[in-house]
Amino acid sequence: MAKRSSLSIRIVEGKNLPAKDITGSSDPYCIVKVDSEPIIRTATVWKTLCPFWGEEYQVHLPPTFHAVAFYVMDEDALSRDDVIGKVCLTRDTLASLPKGFTGWAHLTEVDPDEEVQGEIHLRLEVLPGPPACRLHCTVLEARDLAPKDRNGASDPFVRVRYNGRAQETSVVKKSCYPRWNETFEFELEEGATDLLCVEAWDWDLVSRNDFLGKVVVNVQRVRAAQQEEGWFRLQPDQSKSQRAEGNLGSLQLEVRLRDETVLSSGCYQPLVQLLCQEVKLGTQGPGQLIPVIEETTSTECRQEVATNLLKLFLGQGLAKEFLDLLFQLELGRTSEANTLFRSNSLASKSMESFLKVAGMRYLHGVLGPIIDRVFEEKKYVELDPSKVEVKDVGCSGLHRQQSEAEVLEQSAQTLRAHLGALLSALCRSVRACPAVVRATFRQLFKRVRERFPDTQHENVPFIAVTSFLCLRFFSPAIMSPKLFHLRERHADARTSRTLLLLAKAVQNVGNMDTPVSRAKEAWMEPLQPTVRQGVAQLKDFITKLVDIGEKEELDLQRSLSLQAPLVKEGPLFIHRTKGKGPLASSSFKKLHFSLTTEALSFAKTPGAKKSILIKLANIRAAEKVEEKSFGSSHVMQVIYTDDVGLLQTAYLQCKCVNELNQWLSALRKVIINNAGLLASYHPGVFRGDKWSCCHQKDRTDQGCDKTRSRVTLQEWNDPLDHDLEAQLIYRHLQSVEATLREKHRELSGGTEVGTVPTNPGEAPKDPLAALLGVLQDLRLLHSSSLPSSPSSEPHCALDLQT
Repeated sequence: MAKRSSLSIRIVEGKNLPAKDITGSSDPYCIVKVDSEPIIRTATVWKTLCPFWGEEYQVHLPPTFHAVAFYVMDEDALSRDDVIGKVCLTRDTLASLPKGFTGWAHLTEVDPDEEVQGEIHLRLEVLPGPPACRLHCTVLEARDLAPKDRNGASDPFVRVRYNGRAQETSVVKKSCYPRWNETFEFELEEGATDLLCVEAWDWDLVSRNDFLGKVVVNVQRVRAAQQEEGWFRLQPDQSKSQRAEGNLGSLQLEVRLRDETVLSSGCYQPLVQLLCQEVKLGTQGPGQLIPVIEETTSTECRQEVATNLLKLFLGQGLAKEFLDLLFQLELGRTSEANTLFRSNSLASKSMESFLKVAGMRYLHGVLGPIIDRVFEEKKYVELDPSKVEVKDVGCSGLHRQQSEAEVLEQSAQTLRAHLGALLSALCRSVRACPAVVRATFRQLFKRVRERFPDTQHENVPFIAVTSFLCLRFFSPAIMSPKLFHLRERHADARTSRTLLLLAKAVQNVGNMDTPVSRAKEAWMEPLQPTVRQGVAQLKDFITKLVDIGEKEELDLQRSLSLQAPLVKEGPLFIHRTKGKGPLASSSFKKLHFSLTTEALSFAKTPGAKKSILIKLANIRAAEKVEEKSFGSSHVMQVIYTDDVGLLQTAYLQCKCVNELNQWLSALRKVIINNAGLLASYHPGVFRGDKWSCCHQKDRTDQGCDKTRSRVTLQEWNDPLDHDLEAQLIYRHLQSVEATLREKHRELSGGTEVGTVPTNPGEAPKDPLAALLGVLQDLRLLHSSSLPSSPSSEPHCALDLQT
């Protein structure tokens, strides 16, 4: 059993932001921090005070997190980025909102005294008199303090105050992980205050000291316990009067917290077996569960339920069979061919999720070069005469301004070239398409042809395939390449228009160039020759795509199963040290890295022969490196054991915070079951004769910060988590259990709920009754697990904080 928390985050847009640039505008982007740890950076939207992002993220993190903060920043090319304002949502606030926070939130000013982070390790002890009891406060160490100086560190010291007296530790220079081990004694006088205040400060020679955070301890509580020791989370100084808020604008957010208690795999087996039995039998079985689940699922959560079901069946090797069942159910209730798969049904939503999970790498291979070319050319493209702006095109020839007709003709030529290149790439990609995707489209094509066999409907099977492949997969990726990880930044206005027109052309091809699609926008007529040619190409492509026999499907899947699945790849910079002693020099070398379920490998170029850097089973931690170590905040370290069992570290530099967190997430997910994972690490480097973070001189010294192996970003190519998907399905079914019981009474005429058959191969005569019995058993198992076992996190006496 394990407790898991996740945050669903959608950063929608901002409005009425203040102007930070001399042009009267700003270049805003958002940074998302969980407990002061940056985990997300949105794209920058240039020259606007009302930016739209529309970016969605799913973050998995330990249940002990405290708050998530959204910082709106203004990007500057020549100076430090300006902070516009922030929105902070505490864990308690999110936990009190079952449907999450949705709406506009006012940005507040960022106060340096409130921007605290880190923890301090204290030992508190009360010693008896005579003449009076004494309180001993030992300041042992601190970790993850806020860097306040330009060198990326701080010069921290601690001030301990009690009953009007104050004592201070020594100053530790250039460290966010200081160690003091200094003890202070105070007399506990009768009638004295019950609060002990421990403050951390950054010492500055010239300016005033910077506040790093404080802890307030109840002395009476310590007196009752005689002695307490632990890590205390530093808190901001809230004694100041609240400053009046200026007009900093607003941020529209959708944030939802989910806490799940995931039971062991065996607990979910009855539920999984029941659902799998339903899918294996298809329309030949009782056929109750999947239709009832769709009927009882509201529109707002249908996408989520479809994704969970799809991942569950994908993990069981039944994704094709599950989708085939949904196709048959949808076709059974569709009478008009032109309305097929046009609604947001469970079949449509499940197929969308399936293509993103199983076909994203394929999409990148086909669309990636086309999208890159559009971004690189940055041509002005417009086909709608009412929107043509000749001044945007510039001049040609001897400073002769182009006419509207010339602009339209050049735009048509550009779009024809892009559309032709895309269709050619698509036609060449049959063998690159995953076997399970091809087999699923084969079933879709077959079922639609069986349902609409007439000659007048000869295009319907092709349109059914393109309705998913083109309209719901390729076209959205063309219009929003960043949301499909094809680009790191949003397109500017000119490029966005080109992408939109290209997506419209792809939709026209996908609709088989029907008269209805042509009539909508007559100004798309210049593309018609390419569209008509594209229809023929697309039909030929689909014919080859669905022409895959079961033997070929199994052979392709078997050949893929013999290869270690690729988890992530891309260019990184690896740290290399030359020489030894004081003359040693270091640098970063760019290489192409590949992470599979077996090893982290590298090569000079993407197509070159790969060399294994680290075997996956040897990795003990993947963590960030503090900025001052290499002068960059985008460096990670992979800690592993070498052939003789000694710990070694590889330092890898990424180009941005998003890439850093994506690589850390990928590494943490694939090593989650490794033996000997570290609970602590050094965020600095061992340089000279000491660690740069905590200044300890023993290279094998225990780490000065805790590892964060459970903080990950969800990606489309994540390893499947069968138990989590089963738990999410159970939670949804539990939320509609009353409706399911009512449905059962309606179908069975009031028969009592039955039980699950003991023989796994035997199909239940009343699947819905069996499902209700399984839900009841799971509810009892969850109830018995409420007194949860202690967390596997490193010991933290967080309950001591006030």
